[in-house]
Amino acid sequence: MKRIRTDRKGTVSTLITGIGELTTNTPDGPLHDAAVVLEGEHFAWIGPANSAPPADLRVDIGGRAALPGWVDSHTHLVFAGDRTAEFEARMAGQPYRAGGIATTVAATRSASDEQLSANLRRHVIEAYRQGTTCLETKTGYGLSVADEVRSARIAAAIADEVTYLGAHLVPPGADAETYVDLVCGDMLDAVAPHVRWADVFCETGAFDEEQSDRVLRAAAARGLGLRVHGNQLGTGPGVQLAVRRDAASVDHCTYLTDADIEALASSNTVATVLPACDLSTRQPLAPARALLDAGATVALATNANPGSSYTTSMAYCVATAVLQMGLSVAEAVYAGTAGGAKALRRSDVGVIEVGARADLQVLDAPSATHLAYRPGVPLTLAVWRLGQPIPTAQRPGATE
Repeated sequence: MKRIRTDRKGTVSTLITGIGELTTNTPDGPLHDAAVVLEGEHFAWIGPANSAPPADLRVDIGGRAALPGWVDSHTHLVFAGDRTAEFEARMAGQPYRAGGIATTVAATRSASDEQLSANLRRHVIEAYRQGTTCLETKTGYGLSVADEVRSARIAAAIADEVTYLGAHLVPPGADAETYVDLVCGDMLDAVAPHVRWADVFCETGAFDEEQSDRVLRAAAARGLGLRVHGNQLGTGPGVQLAVRRDAASVDHCTYLTDADIEALASSNTVATVLPACDLSTRQPLAPARALLDAGATVALATNANPGSSYTTSMAYCVATAVLQMGLSVAEAVYAGTAGGAKALRRSDVGVIEVGARADLQVLDAPSATHLAYRPGVPLTLAVWRLGQPIPTAQRPGATE
């Protein structure tokens, strides 16, 4: 790193040059022999390396590939406890069931605020070091007013986007209709100031279509954006409900009918696929290829959680999408960056353009193709988030 100049008041600019391949997710990209300038928290300039303007700091990445930071639009990281035994049983042949969530609920309720906060921060930093720069996470392991509020408050202090998922599961011993009343009433009122989104697990073993619709209508009336867990364990009403309510995203989409695909393709609702979860639960992989071919917008996310998808690696999801789901590298990278941004209805992340948030990752590779060409290899060399360097496994001396 070479210092060039410092003449702007309080704002440091960084020129990143020597970019062999720059994925921008704009009509102008990809670019080659490129450079970008980060100024404060935003991109200030993008173009050919030989035309780059001066900046306070200069970083030459030596012909490596750069792309937007991953936008992980679906995680469940406010939790305590461990579900290794459940995973081992599933690998031995037991099916995945939604009820396993109750195990994490008990552990989360017993944990202190400090323990939950530390665990969330640890996982978020783990994601940052792998190139994720914008991360959504949910409540849903509290399932009482007090525990959902503290989950939302803790998440809001750390994550980029927070979703209320009081409708994750009916707590053991509770009456389903009475609990839905709580989710749509006192719990929603208490949590709403801390979150931007509301979600519901519309699935066998969780909430049926009528209950799910009640949750979505109540959340929308409270001014929250909508998300849906749908069609994970079988065909069902989740996708159609999400489209009908103009939800930003319906997530899982493992079992889709032709009508579901058609509905998504003609809607504003993003189909968020979660391949790490599909593999961990030994379900079929979601039909992302068919969704794209039909014209639907697809996002990739980790679904990071302790029960069904305990990974924060977006690169793993991208490699799986290419190697097993039929996506091209460009399609998978787009789904993990701009697609995730669309699932959060954001335009400031997942792209590299002037004015966008200065989130960038550099691969120790000449092109993004290596994400699938070298699956499982930790290629993330450098990360900037909001214009600031983030430490990675390959850059231990960077500041957090």
